[in-house]
Parts: sequence; C-alpha cells; structure tokens
Amino acid sequence: MIALVITITGPTIAHAAAPVRIMPLGDSITGGPGCWRAVLWDRLQRNGFTGVDFVGTLPGGGCGLNGWDGDNEGHGGFQATGIANQNQLPGWLAATHPDIVLMHLGTNDIWSNLPTSTILAAYGKLVDQMRADNPNMKILVAQIIPMTPSGCSWCPTGVSALDAAIPAWAAGKSTAQSPITVVDQFSGFDTTADTTDGVHPDDSGFQKMSDRWYPALTPLLGGTPPADSTAPSVPAGLRATVSCALVVTLNWSASTDNVGVTGYDVFRSTNNSPFTVIGTTTATTFTDTLSGLAQYEIRARDAAGNTSALTAPVSAAPPPCPPPDTQPPTTPGTPTASATSSTATTLTWTAATDNIGVAGYDVYRAPGASGGTFAQVGRPTTATFTDTGLTPATTYRYQVRARDAAANTSAFSPTLTVTTAGGGSGCTAALTLQTGWGGGYVMQPNTVTNPGTATLNGWTVTFTLPAGHVVTGSWNATVSVSGQTVTVRGIAGQNAAIPAGGSATWGFQASRPNGDTTVPTTATCATP
Repeated sequence: MIALVITITGPTIAHAAAPVRIMPLGDSITGGPGCWRAVLWDRLQRNGFTGVDFVGTLPGGGCGLNGWDGDNEGHGGFQATGIANQNQLPGWLAATHPDIVLMHLGTNDIWSNLPTSTILAAYGKLVDQMRADNPNMKILVAQIIPMTPSGCSWCPTGVSALDAAIPAWAAGKSTAQSPITVVDQFSGFDTTADTTDGVHPDDSGFQKMSDRWYPALTPLLGGTPPADSTAPSVPAGLRATVSCALVVTLNWSASTDNVGVTGYDVFRSTNNSPFTVIGTTTATTFTDTLSGLAQYEIRARDAAGNTSALTAPVSAAPPPCPPPDTQPPTTPGTPTASATSSTATTLTWTAATDNIGVAGYDVYRAPGASGGTFAQVGRPTTATFTDTGLTPATTYRYQVRARDAAANTSAFSPTLTVTTAGGGSGCTAALTLQTGWGGGYVMQPNTVTNPGTATLNGWTVTFTLPAGHVVTGSWNATVSVSGQTVTVRGIAGQNAAIPAGGSATWGFQASRPNGDTTVPTTATCATP
C-alpha cells in the first residue's frame, strides 16, 4: 500500500495556556497495553512538546517506561460500529474534552467481516460527535495496521479495502475548522516481525506506530514535521555480565540508520519495577552498579529524535563468587639496611606470605631514634625499598607491613633504626665475624674507614642486633645499647681520629639463643 497522508490546514493548538488534550481512541491495539502511546509520549517529551495531556476515561500502563501519561480510550474488543451505534463516544468526550483525537479503529469490525462502507459510516458518526463536543477538533485517523490472524482468511483483504477507502472519505469529511489527517499505519508493518499474534503489536510494532503518529501530530502542536522520520534499527545482541564487585557491563552491536545513529538510551528495571532511563551513551557499552535483581533494555536514537524499538530485556543477577578474602598476610621480617649513604638507604626484609597472595608492602618512616610520627614513604611490590632524599648524619626509624589484593594488611614489622652518613668526607663501616658457637659469637676486626681527603675527628657506628642477642663485651670502642640498637664510638686518643684514607678497628662479643646462627651484617657510620 502506498503511504498517503492528507492534512487539511487549520489553526494549530500550540502554545495554548492549558495543555493540549490528546485522546488516543481505539480498541486493544490502543488500550491494552497500547505501548505505542508510551513511546509517543516519551518522544514528545524528549523533543520539547511538554505541554500535552493524554486524556481518556481509562488509565493505561503496563509498558516499559516510567512516568508516562497513560490515559486513553482504547477499549479491547470494541468495534467502531458498536461505539457509534451505542453512542458511547459522547460520554467519553464529555468527561475529557480533547483538542486532538488519535483514532485507530476498525480491527474488530474487519474480524466481524463488516463491509468497508459500514465501517466508514461509523467513522463519520464518530467525527460528528467529536465536532459536537469541540468544533475545532483536530482528528488523526489511522489506516489501520495489517492483520493475519489464524482463522480469519478475509482479514488481510478487509484491512486493505478499508485502508484504501479512508483517504477519500477523510478528504470529503474534513473542514478547515476541524481537519482530518490520515496517518498510514499500514505500510511497512510486518505482522510476523511486528506483532505477537498477527494482530497485536510487539515492541517493534509499537515503535513503528509511534513513528507514524509523531510527524502527523507535531504540526498541530506548533512543531515542524521532521525531515528524517526513519528510526534506527534495534540494537542487536544485548548481553549483560556481572562482576563479583557487582559491576554490570552491557554490550551490544551498533544500530544502523539512514542518516546516522547519535546514541543509545539505557533502561533499567530493578526488582520488577517499571523501566526507567538510567543513562545515555554514544558507545555500544555501558556500566552500572547492581542493586538487587535487574533487567536492562537499550534503544537507539538519531539526530531527528527517531528512536528504535527497545531490545528484548536481559537480566542481571549477582554471579557465584568466592567468599571475600578477610585474611591478612603474615608480618614481614625485621628490615635490614644496606648501602646507606648520607642521603639514601636500601631496606630489605623477609617476605610475607598470604592465603591468596601478597600484593605489596607499605614502608613507613619516623624521624629520630625515638618519638615522632611514622608516615608512609613507599609502596614496593617486592621485599626491598630504597629511601632517598634523606638528611646526612640523621637517624630514622622504619617499619614495614604487607598487604594483599583485598586491602588486608599485616601487623607492622619490628622497627629498624638507620643513621645516614655525615656530610663532607663521611665514613663507612663493616662488620666481620671472627668466630661463632651455639650460644654466642665474636666479631672482629670491625672496620671504620675514612674515604675522604681530611682527617675525621670522631665517628659513630650504628647497627641492629638480631632479636635475643646481647652484647657481653667490647674493645677498642665505647659501646652503648638501647633495645637492639647498638651505638659504637671511637675512643679519644686511641682511634677516634682517622687520617684521610685510613681506618680504625674495634670488636665485640655477644650471646644469642641456642640454635640461632644469625649475626648482624650491616652497620652505618656517621661523623660529628
């Protein structure tokens, strides 16, 4: 069938003080649930036609859009001839007083095998009743959608005959004050793809009906019919994946359009609530946070405001996931320092373990041998860290803790005290194990070296004893112990002064727990 739209020019109703009252009039295709009304309402709102009010004595919902105006006169099973013969329309008009009527009637008349002339006579009586209620009534009459139900062999030809006769009937019935616009709802409508049963539209059918009503209706609202009235194709392959963090990722294949797709609208229904728009995107993917059980639908849109039908809904639910990881890693071993200079030191420690895996370590530093506040200075992924930018001849304390991917953290390791080398020529220190036995050891000669070009007048060596170790004697130096930190100074007149390029030696003896074979291995040296 060739599309034919007859529009008789008359005064529009745009910019009225009160909302323009629009009555959708028809049978179950309009009323139950008649989702073309929801799609049309949504498009009007999105394109600025907000001063409209759908009217009717019937409330109509059940469509996958939230907040739309569902009032209508879509009476399931009713015939145009029955409504006219029983004078039902005047009461509906008196209750609502519409300015515009969108009429899609005749499906049930065709099913009853009534002749075209009888149906058109009913149309004429209904138009007269509309004008009696409102002489300026603007009337949009549909060439009805095709029918191919089982058991009704005459339905396809009956619809074609009625639709072919409507334009001439409308031309003869129109007036300048109350024009009739014929809206072709037949062409391009596929009863296989666009209906659920050969009669009642599905989502794609509702979209097609809305797309035909819209360009015929908007001039009566003060708008300009869109040059592009072709809707994009429905997005294909919509799928939803849910992560254990309850992040929903939607993906779909791109729609096509005669001009171009400008984006997609994403709808969500949570726990069987109505579908509402939760976002728009120009991409073919969208993420959301899951809260309860959800369903999602997508539609495409173009620059002219045409929208595709909604996709079939896809469901999203929390996936089966392992229980959350709440077990922290073990505590790292006591750090040791090496390659300590006047401005840097390198820390190493025994790696922590974890039930799933250690993600890394947090290194904290505090100023001084006591007091002060620990602050994080590093986040290495391995059991070593070099701290730089330190101040010469300054004491620092370090602690380390482990963390896993779930952000569980271990207890802090025991504290390591490090003193950077002094400025100027500085000094270096080395510890040497002479002999050891089950319960102790002797370390000598421990060496302090002056690598500079001037004499050092005093030096201080600092190192950490392993846990449980105790200094039991020392020689050629003054030794003091605080906790496990040992501080060694040269003896004035003996070895406190070290010439350029020279060195001094000293020694100590310590006890340790039976079976423990560890000894201190690194020391730092500072000058006054």
